[in-house]
Amino acid sequence: MHTARNTRIAIVFGLLPAVLIYLVFAILPILQSFYFSLMEWDGFSDMKYVGLDNFIRLFQEPLFWNSVKNNIYVVLASVLGQVPIALFLALLLNRKIKGLKFFRTIGFLPVVLSTVVISLTWGLIFNSENGLINELLHIIGLGELGQNWLGDTKWSMISVLFVIIWQFVGLYLIIFLAALQNVPEEVLEAAKIDGASEWTTTWKITVPMIWDTIVVAVILCISGSLKTFDLIYVMTHGGPAHSTDVMALYMFNETFSKLQYGYGSAVSVFIFFFSLALIFVVTRLLGKKMI
Repeated sequence: MHTARNTRIAIVFGLLPAVLIYLVFAILPILQSFYFSLMEWDGFSDMKYVGLDNFIRLFQEPLFWNSVKNNIYVVLASVLGQVPIALFLALLLNRKIKGLKFFRTIGFLPVVLSTVVISLTWGLIFNSENGLINELLHIIGLGELGQNWLGDTKWSMISVLFVIIWQFVGLYLIIFLAALQNVPEEVLEAAKIDGASEWTTTWKITVPMIWDTIVVAVILCISGSLKTFDLIYVMTHGGPAHSTDVMALYMFNETFSKLQYGYGSAVSVFIFFFSLALIFVVTRLLGKKMI
């Protein structure tokens, strides 16, 4: 009894530093954002209580709804791009093939690279004058297909979404590979003995057994997509004509460029509840295992 009590005390003291850090750097800023969202404040002068005026202004602002629309594009591209591609590659690499470690490393490499480096590199690739894509199109005789990829409102968001998908496929690839390695070999061998094809084994046995991991990956994908900021900030600054503006970038500009801390906090509160709502809906839709 005495030993169990000492163990519980040791666990509490062991967790206490991490809990305190989480409270100070995660929970407290969220609570402050709720408070600031009810104020008119430029960061220097005295705060003025305005109630829900910041939220009323928020819902009446066309540029904000444009950023919401673009963020939804990012979420859809991430969920429908990163997760299926990563799952497909994980199923391919979950085999005894030569160079498996090399392919895993290459797949995960974009995740560990600095987002700024990735943004600058792809900015050069998409450059309209001497970028790699337009140069390759010119070399193969399709120069007329060259575009101002980041400077044209028709192509800028598509170009950014492509980079976002490419950057984080490796993260979910590693997650799915870890899940696939926990699928019992006995189950797969029994399916083969019963005459199940590889297609049937994959979609009737393997995928359902890692379904919980897929749901977690989708949730991580959504939460990460709604925080998208640095890549777009470096590549396009939200342009041209706000065509790549997302909520986090809109909040940054309103808060730090225009010094509207109260209004910017209202945007952050909206992002917080929007994220919770999306994750709740996805959890309810995908929470049940595939049969």
